[in-house]
Amino acid sequence: MIRSMTGFGRAERSAYGYKLHVDLKSVNHRYCEISVRIPREWAVLEDTVRRAVQRTVKRGRLDAYVVIERETDAPVTVEVNWALVEAYRQAAVQLQSKLGFTDSLSLRDMLQLPDVIAFREADADAAALLEQPLEECVAEAVSNLVAMREAEGMHLARDLAERLNLLERLHEQIRSAAPLVVEEYRSRLLQRLNELIRDQAIAPDDPRIAMEVALLADRSNIEEELTRLSSHFAQFRKLLESDEPVGRKLDFLIQEMNREANTIGSKANSANIASRVVDMKAELEKVREQAQNVE
Repeated sequence: MIRSMTGFGRAERSAYGYKLHVDLKSVNHRYCEISVRIPREWAVLEDTVRRAVQRTVKRGRLDAYVVIERETDAPVTVEVNWALVEAYRQAAVQLQSKLGFTDSLSLRDMLQLPDVIAFREADADAAALLEQPLEECVAEAVSNLVAMREAEGMHLARDLAERLNLLERLHEQIRSAAPLVVEEYRSRLLQRLNELIRDQAIAPDDPRIAMEVALLADRSNIEEELTRLSSHFAQFRKLLESDEPVGRKLDFLIQEMNREANTIGSKANSANIASRVVDMKAELEKVREQAQNVE
């Protein structure tokens, strides 16, 4: 069954004292474009997220939001920036010497200075440990995303199938009307000639009439276009039942259907057929709009 390109998926899990949270949101796009938003300290894991998504998602713009937090009861590593502490101390000594301050830099003062104390949330070891759990978390979110895309894809497939049924009915109406075009033209031509030459009736089997009608029949023959349309309809219906991404193929087939409809409209010298072609092109535009949502 075909998939839509719009959907949402979410997953959470805990691993090695961290809480992992992944949100995926996808919308329509001509190609597969993945944007990963992850805290800067965990940027080394961005490719892991991207690869996990690309294994399944083949088309659409997808935004991945990743949050990695320490759990409340997890041990926290606190580090002192000794180089910065020494720089602060030397600055304090210089201020005392130059400006005559008598106050000394206390431990409390030092702890309140920016960046003296750092909480190490992510290091190379932690990132390496979390790579596999994060990949599994993303895979679960992708699975939920795909489930939503497949559910919407079912509605898309049903709608497209109904529209295809209407196109096939219009196709049959055109095929039924096509043989009448030549006969109608023969009658109109004969009537017109008889009006122009009132004193000499022209027989329906006059060679000149037969030749003119034969020329029209050749110019207005739409059998090849109708046959190709039948083939396109069959391929389209088969693609609707496919489990593979078929959005681009559907788009190509719709272009080909439009081309055949335009040719039929230009060749068939019939108001009845022209009206059916207009209906067909209007329906093909609706099909094209819906197919834009297919992965």
